[in-house]
Amino acid sequence: MAWRNHSTVTEFILFGLSADPHIETLLFVLFLGIYLLTMMGNLMLLLVIRADSHLHTPMYFFLSNLSFLDLCFSSVTVPKLLKDLLSEKKTISVEGCLTQVFFVFVTAGTEAFLLSAMAYDRYVAICHPLLYGQIMSNELCVKLVLVSWGLASLHSVVIVLLAANLDFCEAQTIHHYTCELPSLFPLSCSDISINIDIFICSILLHGLGTSLPVFFSYACIVSTVLTMSSTMGRSKAFNTCSSHLIAVMLFFGSGLVRYLMPTSGSSLDLLSSLQYSAVTPMLNPLIYSLKKKLVKAAVKRTLGKCLHNFRLTNKDREG
Repeated sequence: MAWRNHSTVTEFILFGLSADPHIETLLFVLFLGIYLLTMMGNLMLLLVIRADSHLHTPMYFFLSNLSFLDLCFSSVTVPKLLKDLLSEKKTISVEGCLTQVFFVFVTAGTEAFLLSAMAYDRYVAICHPLLYGQIMSNELCVKLVLVSWGLASLHSVVIVLLAANLDFCEAQTIHHYTCELPSLFPLSCSDISINIDIFICSILLHGLGTSLPVFFSYACIVSTVLTMSSTMGRSKAFNTCSSHLIAVMLFFGSGLVRYLMPTSGSSLDLLSSLQYSAVTPMLNPLIYSLKKKLVKAAVKRTLGKCLHNFRLTNKDREG
């Protein structure tokens, strides 16, 4: 890669979340709990959707892909954070840093496209209910997921190429707990004006490309809901969209704050990153499980089947 020819830095030092060992211990316990909840919640949701035929619909197909993405997204940054919280020396190689940058953008970018596709799904369900099955075919759902991964991967390649062309001469300390491109720019000793312009343009293009479909979908949904004469119909439509809308606001809000605001190394940078990379993946299964009666019922059925099979196994062993 190009940076090997002129970069004298071989590793970076991560500033982390705190320099106090006692606080780091508390943070380790906190984020270990968050990570375990993220793993269990998303794996449970994946299992329930796969096991229960009542959930074999386009909406839950997208939700299962969202759970898989949250597992991947959280695993890109949180395990490294946990390791560093227990280490005196918090370092990461340049190769490892670029790899982390790439996978952060792949998983986060795909999630943004997927949330956009889910908004379109909700639009069709509410605005064109009679054509829902015809429009949201299995083929279209699979294509939307594949396109989400493809576009996010292409965007990630552009981002990594920007990082790979930076010169790192003396400054090594990243004032963050993970590798993110905005945190690498201040460390470069080369002219980064063009890199920043390309970065901002790519982020705006990606952000507008994923947020505008969400905005227009919900504008049409609100317009349709307001024309409903039935209060029950309005309530049902709201419940159908509320979980997704909460997930969108949590993810897009913190993500845009992190990547469109100037990097300052402040607590706001850390909090916004922690919000979209650690907290939101944990909350998504809770948001969808608590707001969806079908998911609650499916969880009960799945747990019931597991308990029934467990009892039968024990009886066979005793017999």
